[in-house]
Amino acid sequence: MTSYIEPLAQESTPSIIADKLRKAIGHGEFKPGAQIVEADLARKLGVSRGPLREGMQRLTQEGLLVSIRNRGLFVIDMTPGDIRDMYLAREAIERAAAFKILRDGDFETVGSALLAIVDRMVAADGDPAAIGDLDIAFHELLVRLADSPRLSRMHQTSIIETRMCIHALEETYLATDARAIEHHRLADAIRTGDVARTDELLSAHMDDAIERLVSR
Repeated sequence: MTSYIEPLAQESTPSIIADKLRKAIGHGEFKPGAQIVEADLARKLGVSRGPLREGMQRLTQEGLLVSIRNRGLFVIDMTPGDIRDMYLAREAIERAAAFKILRDGDFETVGSALLAIVDRMVAADGDPAAIGDLDIAFHELLVRLADSPRLSRMHQTSIIETRMCIHALEETYLATDARAIEHHRLADAIRTGDVARTDELLSAHMDDAIERLVSR
């Protein structure tokens, strides 16, 4: 018989530090290209340099930080090529998730759940940061409701870079409801089970984001 009563897994200090740094990068507290000053960061976090270096090393391995010889450690600065490559991966994951939902899932329920997020986007009009967070929540929910652990894992690995891009996009939307309109069309296509339109809108949504990012 399986026992569900097991000791709680406790995160190590480097893991906690790495998670805090991911969130700081993803939410724009550390901008792309920003230098990470070890002494300052250790003081702010209230930790010694040993676990801090281990935490930063994890982010270096994940590709979020880059070490430049004789200069220090920096947040990655996504080039147009990086942006196109990241959106290429995202598009593949999200189109696969949408296809699985439309083929095997309860697409009406999924579409309605996504429309509920769109309603929150509309309500957040005038708050680009809040709309950015809801934008990410929309795409995370889309992939999660596909009920594919592998797609979810792949999506999570790119979520910090996705956050960096989506926050960078905030300044490109003159009318904050532009994102709500795009997401409403996509959610409605899923709710009505329209495979071809969903695929077309997802591709157009990604292409629009790439265009806005590389032409800033």
